[in-house]
Amino acid sequence: MKAPRPPRRALALDAVSTLALAVWFGGLVVLGAVVAPIVFRTVPMPTAADAMTLVFRRFDSVALGAAIVACLAEGAALAWGYARVRSHTVMLFAAAALALVQAMALSAPIEALHREGAVRGRGAPGERLEVLHRWAERSAKTQVLLLAGCLFLGRVNTKKRLPV
Repeated sequence: MKAPRPPRRALALDAVSTLALAVWFGGLVVLGAVVAPIVFRTVPMPTAADAMTLVFRRFDSVALGAAIVACLAEGAALAWGYARVRSHTVMLFAAAALALVQAMALSAPIEALHREGAVRGRGAPGERLEVLHRWAERSAKTQVLLLAGCLFLGRVNTKKRLPV
């Protein structure tokens, strides 16, 4: 017997969530693996840091927007009974929390220290910048892992989750 077709609203929520996750995930990968290494290798300091500070702060907005969209879609799917809390749901909300922490507690102070002239590893402000930068890198890498898990597990469980 053929499984019943999921409601269109459930499919739309899944598509919206997947697109938001893809933008967020892809942005993190491109910034971390392509843009930042190239800019920091080819553009002299402090211009490279100025440029990347702007890029990362702008991406914080993109990541938070995508996180909100994905969380709202997942929340709606849960509220309307199209999904149950599963591992990918927990991963999504954990990644969203990290994106928020990164934007508010890491990127903002990094930007402020950079504006004040701090150089990583030089003096007390530079040491603080180094610590914050390492935490921002850890946060981004953790988000990438969580989002990869979300995308994979969400797609693997799609047939099981729609409808519940």
